[in-house]
Amino acid sequence: MSEMDATDRQLVTLLQQDSRLPNAQLAEKLNISASACWRRVKALEHTGVIKRYAAIVEPKAMGLGFEAMVHVHLTRHDASALASFISAIQSRKEVTECFATTGQADYHLRVLCRDIEAYNAFLESFLFLHPAVNSATTNVILRQIKANAPITG
Repeated sequence: MSEMDATDRQLVTLLQQDSRLPNAQLAEKLNISASACWRRVKALEHTGVIKRYAAIVEPKAMGLGFEAMVHVHLTRHDASALASFISAIQSRKEVTECFATTGQADYHLRVLCRDIEAYNAFLESFLFLHPAVNSATTNVILRQIKANAPITG
């Protein structure tokens, strides 16, 4: 897709706020025809601007009352150790997000669990047992200030 124009950006913002808006309503809000709106949405999907559509779920409503950011330090950084760690992290339902970053920690995980006991089990039976993991530092999330904000360019 070539450069996004103001209408595309507004369309992306509207879809991020409510991806269930019918095409006719989107078109009306953008002051364009329904067919033009549909073509724009399809183009945004095709080019990867829109990766997927999803429901945003409240973790506590799903019985997940414990949330933490876990900063993981690895012992080894060779390709096989990294691949093993990444594969292991991707297989764990407790890990909802994982970021490789610069700085002191190698990886930052967003972890959701039922409670502190479930989190402790995650650490002891999984994270601390992985051969590539040297240590982990946990920051318990007390409350969420900002999340799922629309991405604008």
